[in-house]
Amino acid sequence: MKDEMNSLLGNQTWELTELPIGKKALHNKWVYRIKNEHDGSKRYKARLIVKGFQQKEGIDYTEIFSPVVKMSTIRLVLGMVVAENLHLEQLDVKIAFLHGDLEEDLYMIQPEGFIVQGQENLVCKLRKSLYGLKQAPRQWYKKFDNFMHRIGFKRCEADHCCYVKSFDNSYIILLLYVDDMLIVGSDIEKINNLKKQLSKQFAMKDSGAGKQILGMRIIRDKANGTLKLSQSEYVKKVLSRFNMNEAKPVSTPLAIGSLMYAMVCTRPDIAHVVGVVSRFISASLKLQCYVDADFAGDIDSRKSTTGFVFTLGGIAISWASNLQKIVTLSTTEAEYVVATEAGKEMIWLHGFLDELGKKQEMGILHSDSQSAIFLAQNSAFHSKSKHIQTKYHFIRYLVEDKLVILEKICGSKNPTDMLTKGVTIEKLKLCATSIGLLT
Repeated sequence: MKDEMNSLLGNQTWELTELPIGKKALHNKWVYRIKNEHDGSKRYKARLIVKGFQQKEGIDYTEIFSPVVKMSTIRLVLGMVVAENLHLEQLDVKIAFLHGDLEEDLYMIQPEGFIVQGQENLVCKLRKSLYGLKQAPRQWYKKFDNFMHRIGFKRCEADHCCYVKSFDNSYIILLLYVDDMLIVGSDIEKINNLKKQLSKQFAMKDSGAGKQILGMRIIRDKANGTLKLSQSEYVKKVLSRFNMNEAKPVSTPLAIGSLMYAMVCTRPDIAHVVGVVSRFISASLKLQCYVDADFAGDIDSRKSTTGFVFTLGGIAISWASNLQKIVTLSTTEAEYVVATEAGKEMIWLHGFLDELGKKQEMGILHSDSQSAIFLAQNSAFHSKSKHIQTKYHFIRYLVEDKLVILEKICGSKNPTDMLTKGVTIEKLKLCATSIGLLT
């Protein structure tokens, strides 16, 4: 608690003053947390939190939205790290939200245990943002974004928490998730120079080589050209929460939709959640997509399930598995719908890679439905497609403008089978292996 207070006072977060007539002072509380470090040690933290639920919109705050880096962005950049053997460094911003400047006049009671003797009747007029305030994340992001622009970094339009700066023979990419940063680049001297610039502006903790992000352990073996993302600790916590930590693992097919955070971050395998990014798969950063759909698989709604996965150099970087929003009338139509959904993601990935200096040729979209491919390539099939909503014909535009190439793939070799239906363990391993996810 003393360390936290020293940080707050050193940052000149507030000044003591009398509460103006008509103003209300926000309350606060101390929150305690035990943080697990990547080396297995534990760190005890205390944080002063403002009770932001007492704030009133339009008086105490206006806009509060603040972006965070997308999970697909993290996987995409880590794929580049392995394919090009780049440096991967990690930084943590200490008391990040305290760096944000407030635009409103806000008051807070003095923290419990640290009330100044003789000035008990005074309140804290906040000069800087504080954890718990509704606008705190946004004010921190605005401060950081302005700083990155001042030192010559460009914010990617595809992801506003990804910054890139190009040099003559190298580049640096910085990913921001609230107060966690990953820095990627080929020139370690330029990375160290960026660290110095950041440390001069903000209170930073240099963690060295990237070891952990969003609860995922980063395990890199440069000698073998591999990088692993592990969520084993997260899975153990989930099992413990549901009193299943002593349960024995069984070889039964897993429902993709129930995997939630583990699936979003790394891969669909709750027994041992590890995504392996392997350089031996392919050194080229070529973007490819695989799509699949079941037909009327949901018993209640009779909607079909969409499944697609994108690989960059043979590495899975983006995927989805969810019910389609409409009821389709055939397998062909269901496959046609998923092709459009995947096409939208491909356009985003193409634009993002272009911003990172990794311009792609036409994207390849693999489907095991020849009928859906014909439907996308030929608008003459009016009688079969006239009822399909206009937005799902977007795939035709992509094909006509040669932004996407549709290619047939054998159903037995389509890795997205595991995203649309229950499969055997053997099939799951085959699908996972084909897109760079290994157990």
